[in-house]
Amino acid sequence: MTLRQQSEYIIRHALHSVLPDEAVKAVLTGDRFRSVVDDSGKLYLVAIGKAAWQMAQAAVEILDDRLDGGIVLTKYDHVKGEIQHVECLEAGHPVPDENSFEGTQKILDMTAGLSPEDVVLFLISGGGSALFEKPLVSGKELEDVTKQLLASGANIKEMNTIRKRLSAVKGGRFAQHVAPAKIFSIVLSDIIGDPLDMIASGPACADRSTCEETLEIADRYGLKLKDSIKELLKKETPKELHNVETVISGSVSALCTAAKEACEELGYESVILTDWMDCEAKEAGAFLASIAKTQCCNMQGKRCGDIPQNMQQNVQQKNTNKLAFIAGGETVVHLHGTGKGGRNQELALSAAIGLDGMEGVALFSIGSDGTDGPTDAAGGYVDGKTCEMLRKHKTDIYHELRNNNAYATLEKCDGLIKTGPTGTNVNDVTVLLIEERNI
Repeated sequence: MTLRQQSEYIIRHALHSVLPDEAVKAVLTGDRFRSVVDDSGKLYLVAIGKAAWQMAQAAVEILDDRLDGGIVLTKYDHVKGEIQHVECLEAGHPVPDENSFEGTQKILDMTAGLSPEDVVLFLISGGGSALFEKPLVSGKELEDVTKQLLASGANIKEMNTIRKRLSAVKGGRFAQHVAPAKIFSIVLSDIIGDPLDMIASGPACADRSTCEETLEIADRYGLKLKDSIKELLKKETPKELHNVETVISGSVSALCTAAKEACEELGYESVILTDWMDCEAKEAGAFLASIAKTQCCNMQGKRCGDIPQNMQQNVQQKNTNKLAFIAGGETVVHLHGTGKGGRNQELALSAAIGLDGMEGVALFSIGSDGTDGPTDAAGGYVDGKTCEMLRKHKTDIYHELRNNNAYATLEKCDGLIKTGPTGTNVNDVTVLLIEERNI
């Protein structure tokens, strides 16, 4: 297998391992769910996020005719077919649009006026912050704030801290709306550390962030906000909720573990560097390329360094020269240019500079949901030949990175990875493969 084929195998294995279907079914057939739901009340399903359709489909297979109604609200092109008893809606991401607002209102209407015996099965996945929204400001104002945050380089926790206070459903307010009915929430985490109050901006979770933190974030990134918006940032969110029970069904740590398993199946001695990667995408790419320089050693015929002693012993015992380094999390991009791309594509393109001319080395980085930024690519693949291919196209890689134009640049060298919507969403994974090393 070529390095590209090995990369594609690792991607398929890792993504399949974190699909939410079996996890959702396991929760719904367990004692915890049965202790909350009985036959005395109604049961409604609400699924939001990029993996909403997949999670809802799995839930309906278990619940069948028990449901009294349901709504899926997911990203455009993520509905894969009809689901019995459930209305499937699509809306804007990463910037909410009118379909986000209309879909959210349908959910609010369905869950209004419930009794204490009723239960809302709430399936949450990444992307819910944009998709599930009833703004306390105008749609245009919310769009402006969201675009400022996306361009600023703010991380997802910082973005969601701001967005909670501009919404009638975020920061625990949806749980308040549903009360006195109960919410049983199954969460597919797309945020490092699985903070429940930040995933999809915590619509059914007591909020731990404060107004002081919110105002400090707005100041740190120089957000240009109207006085009316600043006043909303000063209003606290619910700090206690008593009608919610939550189970986390997947996270980036599972994604990294699955990638490691696939690498080892292919004969790589593998290590997970981190599943908390949270930095500038270009910096992450450069850092991983520097690891390749240190570990692999055929640049200009020189050894660049030694792998750690314990890892070297493992490599020798397994009689392999193959090394894999895995990192999971979510990087950020500062938008300075007018190009098209996403954080994983930018990470890969940045790494290509450091890998230039190296043999037997490759790196790929993907978003587990199959969409990286506002593109149809999941991420990017590069190796030691990428820069040479771009030079033949007379492409200045540094210029394209400054212009945030990773998509078109990687397209020139067959470096785009396209999986289509995957049905899951648990952050990103990046894998550096070193196929040969003289130990």
